[in-house]
Amino acid sequence: MRLTQTQQAAIRNTVAHIMGEDARVWLFGSRVDDAARGGDIDLYIEADHIVPNRVQALCRLEGALVMALGDRKLDILLKDTRTPETPIFQIAKQNGVQL
Repeated sequence: MRLTQTQQAAIRNTVAHIMGEDARVWLFGSRVDDAARGGDIDLYIEADHIVPNRVQALCRLEGALVMALGDRKLDILLKDTRTPETPIFQIAKQNGVQL
C-alpha cells in the first residue's frame, strides 16, 4: 500500500470525524499496488447510518482530507444504509485494503 502510516491515520481520523465513528474506510485502486507509481487516492466509505446530506458530507470530507493530506486527487465512494449495493462497491471492498 502506498500510503504512509501518518496518511492512513489522517484518513481514518478524518472519516470518523466527518462521517461518524461507525464509518469504515477502504483504500482501493492503484494506491494498493506497491509496484505502481502515482495515482489518485481512491477511498470507499461505508456507514451504518443514513447520511442526511450526502453532498455536504462529501464536500466537508474532501476538504478536510485535502487539509490533512495536502492537495491530492481524491475519489471517494460513499455507501450509507439507503444506498443500493452496486458492483463498484463490491469491487472496492474486495480488492481494497481496510484502513
